[in-house]
Amino acid sequence: MGRVFVAGSINMDVVATAERHPRIGETVAGEAMLYFPGGKGANQAVASAKLGIPTTLIGRLGTDAFGRELRAFLAAQGVDLAFVKDTDGTHSGTAIITVANADNTIVVVPGANGLVDADDVAAPALAKGDVAVSQFEIPLPTITAFFRRARAAGATTILNPAPAKAADKGLLDLVDVLILNETELGVLAGTELRDNDAPYRFAEAARALGQGKIVCVTLGKRGVLALVGDQPLLVPGHEVKAVDTTGAGDCFVGALASQLATGKPLRDALAYANAAASICVQRMGAAPSMPTADEVEDALSARRPGESRDP
Repeated sequence: MGRVFVAGSINMDVVATAERHPRIGETVAGEAMLYFPGGKGANQAVASAKLGIPTTLIGRLGTDAFGRELRAFLAAQGVDLAFVKDTDGTHSGTAIITVANADNTIVVVPGANGLVDADDVAAPALAKGDVAVSQFEIPLPTITAFFRRARAAGATTILNPAPAKAADKGLLDLVDVLILNETELGVLAGTELRDNDAPYRFAEAARALGQGKIVCVTLGKRGVLALVGDQPLLVPGHEVKAVDTTGAGDCFVGALASQLATGKPLRDALAYANAAASICVQRMGAAPSMPTADEVEDALSARRPGESRDP
């Protein structure tokens, strides 16, 4: 069995729930204020670790109260924190989130996450069969350095280019599996996409980014579209009542990485990750909502045959 190494952000999510999102310049009354461990790197690492896969997180925390809480939480989830540094002179990453009608808006203040550097990602020893995961909440040159080391070691690289921003070809060429939603796909492919577009539109945009890599487009409740070579594969979503979609994409990424680390075929790994994400959206919070392996197996066993098809 391979291991999962996640180089990424660690945040405290400060969540306000409300009946609806405010318009620009408007104030609305909130219903509750909640604090959840989060950050895309931490979320993905927790998702993998809770599924029983040896998982190491590489990142930075501030020396503030949030940093101490986050470290304690991640350790309790079974995440290896040997390469998470405490950094003086800055605060831990913080995300300000508003949740209304199961949808969210997020403002991320990077703090210590913005200081993760090439030396940080050079410390862990990766090997063939491992999976290296990163996202766009740490500096892009750091991700490039991480993936170069991973490629040299024979590890599989997974990039989740979120939040959406332009990336140079040198970084994208180091990616084996690209996992993104329709917004991020539109930014990288240079086209405008909407979440209700037909699957062939996403497949066309994904082909522009393919170039030897696997491209997985997460489509929320519609499931996931994967482009392998030139062949599209659609894995429909699970019908569930969503409570909070925060962290659902990260759950998918971490779960997929965990299954690829075990050597599971891509089609099976996609179905597994899809089931995991469907459980995540039924709970509040990001990292705390990640499911266990038993919960995912229960969701898969309840699924009718014929879940994968060509669009």
